[in-house]
Amino acid sequence: MKHAAEKKKSNKFIDIIICIILITAFYFAYRYYQKNNFNDFVRSETNPYTSTFIRDSEEKYSEKASYKIESKEYNDAMFYKTVKVGKNHPYKVTCMVKTKDIESKEEQSGVGAQISIEGTTERSMAISGTQEWKKIELIFNSKDRETVNIGFRLGGYLGEAKGEAWFSDFTIEEGIADTNNEWKFACFIFDTTDVTIGSKKIKLNVTESDIKDITDTIERFQDSCSELSQSKMTAKCDVYQIESPISKLSYDTEFGYYVSPEDVEEQIKDTIENSNYDHIFVVVRLRR
Repeated sequence: MKHAAEKKKSNKFIDIIICIILITAFYFAYRYYQKNNFNDFVRSETNPYTSTFIRDSEEKYSEKASYKIESKEYNDAMFYKTVKVGKNHPYKVTCMVKTKDIESKEEQSGVGAQISIEGTTERSMAISGTQEWKKIELIFNSKDRETVNIGFRLGGYLGEAKGEAWFSDFTIEEGIADTNNEWKFACFIFDTTDVTIGSKKIKLNVTESDIKDITDTIERFQDSCSELSQSKMTAKCDVYQIESPISKLSYDTEFGYYVSPEDVEEQIKDTIENSNYDHIFVVVRLRR
């Protein structure tokens, strides 16, 4: 009887050990699933095995784990998903993004954490440096396409970056084609360009004569739109004069220094956020 009791006790102990092993295995399997469940997103990178892709349940914007890309070396890496679209339809894609220590390989605009359409230059604002969660969006027209690969990217179409980026709360909305023949334009005139290029400090100001030339040109543009289209298109231009200077310029190896959306985002975003402008012009002085 004693031997049978000890054997039963031993079997119970073995059952407990097996149960603990199974629970541990399920736990680690679930943790692996959580970190590597990309919900049909494809991972892509220019330099293979350079970046890491995970689902991050610690750093997240809402309840769901975020999608994280980390590149310790320069790379162009993205999560992308193939989405069906109707031909010649407008769409808006949005997401929340957080960044840490993102820097581009070259002094180039359009490289960083962004939404983009894989294989094209269509992209949202590119976020660099270290920033807390912020909303970014990409507005595009499907044209003759029936599918697009929408990507959440750390890098750029023509550039590479390193650092960490988290993406969360993706949405895609189909818009309605605007049949209104009045196009709205925003024209931002920056009073001062105050930048450092290399070791050279450059500060330039627009003059009263410049401003008069600009406003006269805008008025002629408005009149010409109506005349040349025989009133099928009219233009309404709102002019804003910005006192805070442009403090950085983007660079392209082919065209040199220029003003990119990232260079003026902070100064104009509050004005354009809810204004439904069709086009935005930025006017600055870049040489004496």
